[in-house]
Amino acid sequence: MRYIKDLYEGENIREIYYCRQTQSLVAKTGKTYYALVLADKTGTIDGKVWNITSGIEHYEVGDFIKVEGSVTTYQNKPQLNINRIVKAREGEYAPSDYMPSSEYDIEDMYKQIIGYVHSVDEPHLSKLLKKLFIDDPKFIGAFKNHSAAKSMHHGFIGGLLEHTLSVTKLCAGFADHYRILNRDLLITAALCHDIGKIHELSAFPENDYTDEGNLIGHIVMGVEMVGDLIKTIDGFPKLLENELKHCIVAHHGKLEYGSPKVPALAEAMALHFADNLDAKMQSMKELLDGVDEKATWLGWQKNFESNVRKT
Repeated sequence: MRYIKDLYEGENIREIYYCRQTQSLVAKTGKTYYALVLADKTGTIDGKVWNITSGIEHYEVGDFIKVEGSVTTYQNKPQLNINRIVKAREGEYAPSDYMPSSEYDIEDMYKQIIGYVHSVDEPHLSKLLKKLFIDDPKFIGAFKNHSAAKSMHHGFIGGLLEHTLSVTKLCAGFADHYRILNRDLLITAALCHDIGKIHELSAFPENDYTDEGNLIGHIVMGVEMVGDLIKTIDGFPKLLENELKHCIVAHHGKLEYGSPKVPALAEAMALHFADNLDAKMQSMKELLDGVDEKATWLGWQKNFESNVRKT
């Protein structure tokens, strides 16, 4: 199979990919064209059908389609100019080729998560974490296999688990270094900050925003999940509840980034920086993994607001 990450400009391909998105659009000239997002386990690529002919057979989102075309570059990103589409038949493809997965062992990462759960001493926070990460098999199954994003970072099976573990490790380091931080509160917030993503995004192979995700978002959903759990724990201190919820609602750092509140607690600030750091470094990793070994300057990258160079 010709994986998306290995495609290069000028290459002609005939390959099967998963159709994640498709739109019928109208160009400035008034001509209709199709815009697709195709995926395999190594990533995604935009596709364009500029000439809609009999060679473009009917297909839908969620189909595995055989495409023929050429690889071009648009805004420093590879793109497929497609001249033929045929819906693939079962047996022509292996579904495992289309499910991007974490490079780390999922069960090992989950064991590390449980280690952090057991490290929280405050009794109410400890009960909350155990109810979620130990006693809820439905949540655990979704949490282990979900992505952390549609496309920005950790957009693969196990991505939510990997991102949560990484953020928690960073927060544990912050708590060791900055004694002003309440470690139990910060670790709990780190473990719970993105739990709403199991409802915001659908499972693979779709990995797309749900209606609930589009209308409400993972931050609010995460706070609701925590609130529902707290109602089952007798005597949970109201101030502690509000501090934990604040850390979750403020973890994007700015109102314009989707946080209903900006950080007002040291723990909320630490969580925000850990979350942003891990997201940015993973995005950088994914960018560098996708470029040629001989590449140096990679051009302007909107996500980093910089012309990025590979060391």
